[in-house]
Amino acid sequence: MNQSKWKQTQKRMLACSLVFTLAISPILTTGSAMAEPAPTTKSSVEEAAIHSPIQYQIDVRLDEKNMTLHGSQTVVFRNTSKDTLKELVFHTFADANRSKDTQAKMFNRTNAEIQKEEPNRKPEDFLGGIDITQIQSNGQALQFTNKNQALTATLGQELQPGQSITVKLDFDVKLPYGSQRLSYYKDIINGAHWFPVMSVYDEDKHQWDKTPYSTIFESDYYTSSDYKVNMNVPYSYQVSMPGTITAHEDAESGRKILSTVANNTREFVFFASPNFKVASETRDGLTVQYYYYDNMQGKKEIIDQYIDQAFKAIHFFSDKYGKYPYPEFRVVESYVQGVAVEFARVIQMGMIQNKVDASQDTVFVHEIAHQWFHALIGNNSETESFLDEGFADFSKVYFSEKQGDTTNGFKSIQVDDESFDKSISSTNTEVGDLANPVYYGKGRQAIYQLYRSVGEEKFDQFMKAYFNRYVYQNATIDGLLQTIEDTLGQTQRDEMEKALRQPNFELKPEFQMTTEEKAAYWHEQIVAIFQAVFDQNPTVPYESMNRIIYKTLQGEPLTLVLSDQLSQTAKAQQDQLAQQMKMSFEFLGIQANVVTERQVVKAKLEKELANSNIIVIGNAKSNAFIQAMKPGIVKRSADIGFSWKDTMNQKDVSGAYVIKHPYNKDRLLVNFFWTGDQLNEKALQPYMMKVMEALNFSSNFYQSYLMDHTGKMLQEKNTENPLSKLMG
Repeated sequence: MNQSKWKQTQKRMLACSLVFTLAISPILTTGSAMAEPAPTTKSSVEEAAIHSPIQYQIDVRLDEKNMTLHGSQTVVFRNTSKDTLKELVFHTFADANRSKDTQAKMFNRTNAEIQKEEPNRKPEDFLGGIDITQIQSNGQALQFTNKNQALTATLGQELQPGQSITVKLDFDVKLPYGSQRLSYYKDIINGAHWFPVMSVYDEDKHQWDKTPYSTIFESDYYTSSDYKVNMNVPYSYQVSMPGTITAHEDAESGRKILSTVANNTREFVFFASPNFKVASETRDGLTVQYYYYDNMQGKKEIIDQYIDQAFKAIHFFSDKYGKYPYPEFRVVESYVQGVAVEFARVIQMGMIQNKVDASQDTVFVHEIAHQWFHALIGNNSETESFLDEGFADFSKVYFSEKQGDTTNGFKSIQVDDESFDKSISSTNTEVGDLANPVYYGKGRQAIYQLYRSVGEEKFDQFMKAYFNRYVYQNATIDGLLQTIEDTLGQTQRDEMEKALRQPNFELKPEFQMTTEEKAAYWHEQIVAIFQAVFDQNPTVPYESMNRIIYKTLQGEPLTLVLSDQLSQTAKAQQDQLAQQMKMSFEFLGIQANVVTERQVVKAKLEKELANSNIIVIGNAKSNAFIQAMKPGIVKRSADIGFSWKDTMNQKDVSGAYVIKHPYNKDRLLVNFFWTGDQLNEKALQPYMMKVMEALNFSSNFYQSYLMDHTGKMLQEKNTENPLSKLMG
C-alpha cells in the first residue's frame, strides 16, 4: 500500500472508529431543547384507538425457573382492506431463535464471550422458539401452519372487507440464554417479539407479509394496535412495558399480576428483573421512568440527568413534528452493551458503568426520536429502513444543533464527504453491511439537504404535515415524496427523489464544509472523545500511552525523537514508523517536532525537550535522547514496574513503555523500541499495528508491552478500556 492509499485508509479507519465511538454512547457520549410539553388528553389516544383495526388481549405467565412463557391471546382483527381474506398471518419472530443461523448476527460476538465465561452452558441454551398449541375462532379450531416465522391460520369462513373476526391462540415460548432481542441473561429478561403478532396485509400485492426477521438489521413492520396485557410474574419482579401499569396480587403465593393498557401502540415489549430500581418523574401530564441497576455510587444522579434529557428531547420533537400522545415513556437499562434499541413507548439502553454526561449522549436522543419515526410513524424497516433510521439520526442532530452543541450538531452531517454505490432507498438485503453509512449517514444528509434548501420554517411545516398524514399509520418513501410535493413543491420532490433513489449521494457543495472547517471539526471531535475516555476512567494510571495524545491535543508540545546511528534497513523501518505517526498526527491536528541528530538533541535537552512530551523510536544504543536520559529513564521505568535494563539486554525483542519525563513529571515519554539492530521482518507488521493501537483512544491503557522476534506478544501491562472491548 503506497503512502497516499495508506493515508486515505487510515483516515477512514479513524473516522469509522470515531463514528462507532459516538454511536455506543453510554460509555462516551450525546444532545437538548425545550418546547411545549406534549400533554396527553383523553381524545388524543382513545379517539385514535377507536380506529385501531387490531385489539390484543394477552394473558401470560413467566416461569422464571425454566425461563419459559405460557400465554393465551385473543385478537380482534378488522379487515380494512378491499380484499376478501381467506387466512390470517401472524409473525412468530421468537422462532428466529430456533437456530443460530436465523438469530441476529449482531449478538454473535457477545454470546461467544458469554459462553467462554460460562463453559457449562451448552449451545442449545442459546436457542429458543415459540410453539402454538391451538388457534380457535367462535369456538372452532382453525387449521394452521407455523413455518419460517410465519403463522398462517386458515379461516373457516372468508372475511369480507369491513368485517371483524376474533381468534384465540395459545402458545409457549422458550427463552434463549445470552444476548438477543428475546433472551435472558443474569437477572434480566429482554422480551421483544415474544408473542404471535399480526402481520401487515399489502392490499396492492394482495398478500400478507411473511418476511422472517432480518439476521443483519431490523424487520419491525407492524400495525398500530390496542393492547391489554396481564403478566403473571414473581412478586419481586419489576416489569417495564408500554402503557398504564397496575399491580394485583395473584392467588398463588409469591406472585403478582401486572396489567397494562396500551392503545394505538406499534409493538408490545417487556423487560423484567428482580433487581430493577425505578426512577420516575412527571411533568405536565407526561411520566418518564428509567428502570436501572444501582451498581455504582452516584448512579441515581446520572439517571435523573437522563430523565431530564428525555423530557427535553420529547418536548423538542413534539414541537417540531407533532405531540407525543402517550402518558408515559420508559427507558430500560440492560446488559446489551453497545446496542441501544427502540420500541414503542420504551427504549433499551446499555448499562451505565461510568460517570457520563447525559446531555452528550446522542444515541439516547436517537432512540427517543424513534418514537416519532418507528412508533408513531411506522414503515417497513425491512425494505425502507431509511424512513426510520435516517429521520431518527437527522432528528438527534437537529436537536443537538438547537442546543448549541456544535460537536454533535449540523457539522457532523456536513463533514461526511463519502459516497456509496448503494441508494438510500435500498432494502436491507441490497444494502448488506453498509446499513449504518447508507441509512443513517447518507439518509440524514439527504434530509439535511432538504432542510437547507427550503429553510427551517418550511421544513418544520413539512414535517408536521408528514406526521399528521402518517401518525399511527405506515409510511412509504413514495408517500414521503408525495408529502414533500404537496408542501414544498415539485422541484423539492424531484431533488429528494434523486437523492434517495440514485446511488453515490453526496451533499451539494454549497452545504459542505471547507477543508479547513473539516480539519477543525475532526480535531474538536477527537479532543472530546479523548477527554470523555479519561473522564470516565478516572483511575487509569497517569502513565498510559494514549494519554500522551490526549495531552498533546490539549495544547502541550510533542516531540518525536529519532535515532541517528542506524543501518540502512533500521533507518527505513524507523522512517516508515515515523511517517505513519506523522500522518496520524496530521489528521488529528497535532503538530509534532522531529529531531534526529544527536547534536540537536543535546542542544535542546534541558529546555525545549524538557518541556515537551516525547515519543522516542528505536534501539536504546542508537538514540541520543535515551542515552542522555538513561539514569532517569531506568528510575521512572521502575516506578511502573518495567525492568528497563533486563528488557534492553534481551535478544531480538521489541515493545514499548511509557513513563513520566525524567526532567518533567508533568510530561510523558513513550519509547517504541527494539533491542536488535533492526526489527525482524516477521515482526515488522504486527509491531507497526501495535504502535498505532497503543496510541488510539479506543485501545486499552498500555503502560508497557513486549513482543518476540516474530511479533508475538510476550507480556503486556495495561488497564482495560471499556471501548476496546466494545470495538473488538
